[in-house]
Amino acid sequence: MTPSDRIGLPFDEPASDSTRPRRRLLTVSELTDAIRALLEGRLGDLWVEGEISNCRLWNTGHLYFTLKDSSSQIRGVMFRSAVRLLRFKPEDGLHVVARGRVGVYEPKGEYQLVCEHMEPHGLGALQLAFDQLKRRLQAEGLFDAARKRPLPLLPRKIGVVTSLDGAALRDILNVLRRRHPGAHVVIRAARVQGEGAAEEVARGLTAIGRVAGVDVIIVGRGGGSAEDLWTFNEEAVARAIAAAPVPVISAVGHEVDYTIADFAADLRAPTPSAAAELVVARKDEFVGRIDGRTERLRAAVQQAVARRRAALHTLAARRGLAGWPARLTLRSRHASELAHGLRRAAGAAIARRERRFRELRLRLEACDLRRRLATVRVRLSGATGRLDAAMARRRDEVTSRLRVLAGRLDSLSPLAVLGRGYAVCWDASRTRVIRTASAVAPGEEVRVTLHQGEIACEVKRAD
Repeated sequence: MTPSDRIGLPFDEPASDSTRPRRRLLTVSELTDAIRALLEGRLGDLWVEGEISNCRLWNTGHLYFTLKDSSSQIRGVMFRSAVRLLRFKPEDGLHVVARGRVGVYEPKGEYQLVCEHMEPHGLGALQLAFDQLKRRLQAEGLFDAARKRPLPLLPRKIGVVTSLDGAALRDILNVLRRRHPGAHVVIRAARVQGEGAAEEVARGLTAIGRVAGVDVIIVGRGGGSAEDLWTFNEEAVARAIAAAPVPVISAVGHEVDYTIADFAADLRAPTPSAAAELVVARKDEFVGRIDGRTERLRAAVQQAVARRRAALHTLAARRGLAGWPARLTLRSRHASELAHGLRRAAGAAIARRERRFRELRLRLEACDLRRRLATVRVRLSGATGRLDAAMARRRDEVTSRLRVLAGRLDSLSPLAVLGRGYAVCWDASRTRVIRTASAVAPGEEVRVTLHQGEIACEVKRAD
């Protein structure tokens, strides 16, 4: 059958096995791997320019974003290790140039740009980071003029935070030694360049702010490139300066160099030497002001004395005032005599008043109830002692007499007679003592009281 004969048939007849090509079956993963190998192998490392959108920094530290232009876009990712090296903060709307490679995200079958480096397009990364941090801290009020503190008038203890090996410390010490030899300088060493230097400077500011008696702090370093001075553009340093309990002078680089620390500090010095001069300039001004006031006061006193002397000479030259020094001397002598008499009279009056006062005080003390009560207490104590002694003697006398009477009573007591073996015979009713045998009859009952106890008896015979 020719091809023309098959026109109009709904289906072509299947080709024979010998002419049909063999199919190559791929899994989705295999296809994704092939695409990744093709993209990564053909494109390699490249630079891409575009605008950032949908920028998100995850809690893992990875940065996810979309890079786009007027007609296309591509997803991008920057891992944490690369994000830490950025000098600026990527944000939506920022035009950047990114370096990386095209990779494939297998779980979703999407290709993306794995970014390893990023920099602003047309603007340096350091300058952009500087502007971003400056705007943010300024919005917080860290640079407000209202929070700037004046330098102390006469600082007694000056703190310095800088490197021990730099020329800045030598310049500061030379100026202070020349202009204020008596100043007490407290130095806190800190690295001012390299990784971790910002944290050291911030810790140094915090530590030196806790030193008792520190009146002002100088923080800074000598000149250098923008990268060398970047430590003083870090947020940690700016916040440590703002949190310092005393005024802080920022002295970073040369006169043309400006850092974030300069805006956060209470005062900016163009160089470290200028910072030292600013600290002690107030003392020079203070001493100069005192000297100037002293000279003006001396001149005013001299002029006043000269005017008074001239007026005195003018008055002395008048006819009516001739001989006034002698009269003044006489009046002065008379005034001295009157003053002496007044002092003597006043002394005598005071002496009389003192004597009268002592007399009244003695009389008042004699009428003092506390003294009277004390005297009464003494008399009462003596009377009480004598009464106690008299009562004791009387008690002893009565006791002795009682013993004598008791002895006599014992000797006359019937009980004592009974104790010697005698007995008392009573009638049966114990109402009558039987003294004779004729007082009872045989068969009658009697009672006999002994020394101890009593017995009942019946009379058998009465003789």
